[in-house]
Amino acid sequence: MRILMVSTEYPPMPGGVGRYTANLTRELRKLGFDVYVACNDMGKGEFSGLSPTNMKNSDVLLEIVDKIKPDVVHVQFEPGMYGLIIDPKNPRKSGTYIDQFYTRCNAPITTTFHSGYYTLIQWMSQASLIKKTGRLGRLGIPLRLLMRSWKYLLNYKAFKNLNKEKLSMSRAGIVFSYYASSKLGGGRVIYHGAEPAISAVPDNKKGARSMFSLPQDGRIALALGFKTNTKGWDIIKKMDIPEGWRIVINSSRSSYYNTENYDEKWDEGNNDDNNKNNIIDLQRGLLSEEELSMLFYAADAVILPYKLTAGSGVMFDALAHGLPFIATNLGFFKEFAAQGLGITVKRDPREFSNGIKNLGRSYSSYTESINAFKQKLKWDFVASQHASIYNFAAGKMQERDSSKV
Repeated sequence: MRILMVSTEYPPMPGGVGRYTANLTRELRKLGFDVYVACNDMGKGEFSGLSPTNMKNSDVLLEIVDKIKPDVVHVQFEPGMYGLIIDPKNPRKSGTYIDQFYTRCNAPITTTFHSGYYTLIQWMSQASLIKKTGRLGRLGIPLRLLMRSWKYLLNYKAFKNLNKEKLSMSRAGIVFSYYASSKLGGGRVIYHGAEPAISAVPDNKKGARSMFSLPQDGRIALALGFKTNTKGWDIIKKMDIPEGWRIVINSSRSSYYNTENYDEKWDEGNNDDNNKNNIIDLQRGLLSEEELSMLFYAADAVILPYKLTAGSGVMFDALAHGLPFIATNLGFFKEFAAQGLGITVKRDPREFSNGIKNLGRSYSSYTESINAFKQKLKWDFVASQHASIYNFAAGKMQERDSSKV
């Protein structure tokens, strides 16, 4: 079976959607699928030309479909990756540069929804992500904030419908959680695949910690992701780190999609003596799969103080390495905390500090639950679930075509 995998983001470009797509593609090829990848010019797929700024993304994809005639097109859907247009006056004009592809494509489409089912509060929190520079400088911030807030409020329903329309036009929809399925009104739950890139490190993490010059004593809570307040850097630097714990950070910046301003003073260090000793910023940027796996092995938990999320590849990676999480009490994280895989708390520095303490007190019970759960994240298992969906999608299209004869 021939699959066209669509993801603007693809290695060597950084980003979680690209990593997910590459891992899934690898495992599908092992199963015998003929997979072609369409992505950005910076990614190493078989086809390129997709971009958040390319108004002709649909035409690019339609030409590829016409050329290779896939049995199934699988779109990794993150609206911003294909060009999210939010019209400040008329929500009916809001959409993406891939909308026409869904309407005109004659091959069955499967869609994985990586985001797009935010609550109103989460959606509006993005309105505050405005530039702090401009012709009027800081004097213009209130006006820009007011205009952006109105635009986001006006378009909330349009944004929600954007995903529901993609679901209705797909032969099958895939989501990473039951929370996502409830918000979208459908979609089969297949957990985000995650698996260590290297075998477990012996000697009680000593080798892994030595590789990153990390202290051998105590426990480590790991924070990963693009350096933005949306990912929680504003919470971490205000925390009172519990005794016996350190927070290790490895951050990066997205030069492709992320336009959020982050607090530049973070790079200057923190004046709090406790944080100076107990928050370690590796500043290693993008890591290889092997290095990333080693860093997970060096840690004892992950910390995820996100403002908003529709899913979290970092959480799934952590679980695959046997690590519990401490996360903001968002709907997505609460689903997995209910399975004994981690803790959710109010997004507040003190609450996160207490969350780390509580996690430490019952650490073995969390790791026991995780060891049972992580079998569901193995990439060969995830790929086999996708295979059944592709067969269903292609079969449904054949049934439809035969009925026209």
